[in-house]
Amino acid sequence: MAATPVLGRVLSAMVTPMHPDGSLDLDAAARLASHLVDAGHDGLVVSGTTGESPTTTDAEKVRLLEAVVDAVGDRAVVVAGVGTNNTAHSVETAHAAAATGVDGLLVVTPYYNKPPQAGLVAHFTAVADATDLPVMLYDIPGRSGIAIAKDTYLEVAKHPNIVAVKDARADLWLASQLMEATDLLWYSGDDAMNLAHFVNGATGFVGVTSQTSPAAYRQMADAVLDGRWEDARTVHRALIPLVEAVMTVTQGAIMAKAALALQGIIPSPTVRLPLVEADPSQTAMLAARLDLTH
Repeated sequence: MAATPVLGRVLSAMVTPMHPDGSLDLDAAARLASHLVDAGHDGLVVSGTTGESPTTTDAEKVRLLEAVVDAVGDRAVVVAGVGTNNTAHSVETAHAAAATGVDGLLVVTPYYNKPPQAGLVAHFTAVADATDLPVMLYDIPGRSGIAIAKDTYLEVAKHPNIVAVKDARADLWLASQLMEATDLLWYSGDDAMNLAHFVNGATGFVGVTSQTSPAAYRQMADAVLDGRWEDARTVHRALIPLVEAVMTVTQGAIMAKAALALQGIIPSPTVRLPLVEADPSQTAMLAARLDLTH
């Protein structure tokens, strides 16, 4: 593992705090970013799916990035989610993000329109060409409807700006093959798979639950770096109830916001439709499981 990977090692796909009326709460976003960095995060992904990127406007995304960069940009890596299913729009979003001073870009596989693999190569290349920033690809076929093929990875890995992958497809063998065949930095994009990816040689993770228990996730990563695998397993297993609550009960952004609100880290669990807030039974279950991780 690199001692100081260019895009960090312990990252969260940060939620986007909102006021009860659904407007952005930029002060809360800055406080959340500072809280995560203070607790050991060395990177944040802003405006990923967990940040409700499908329902925030381009102007809101810029304001959010500016707030986070201003709060922690001198202490942590800030990665902007810029991927859409429209290549031209993704390029425009990449330009706008770069102007805010972010350190990298997250580019998800285009969703819903299911392009062929040649289209994926062209899409990723166009966004990577748009700026000089390092790019992390996001492979999540469960959401996008299409996976990045091995040959596509081998092709786009030649691009000097495409440096990393957020892997949410749970195929450790393919990850092994690609880490062996390329210089791409591998990041777990699935909270349940973080330790497995570390064992497989991953650089780090981009988590969701990690923002609700940041110190524990830092401890797990540090244990891995130190070769203390039993300690890493102990943390991993202690987090099982929380990961199940945040990632399997309903949509992750819903439960992450509910957890952060319960902890008093953000003022409101408000999400934008078509997401809806956690119901009372979900919130009560989450509260009980949060206690298990303290």
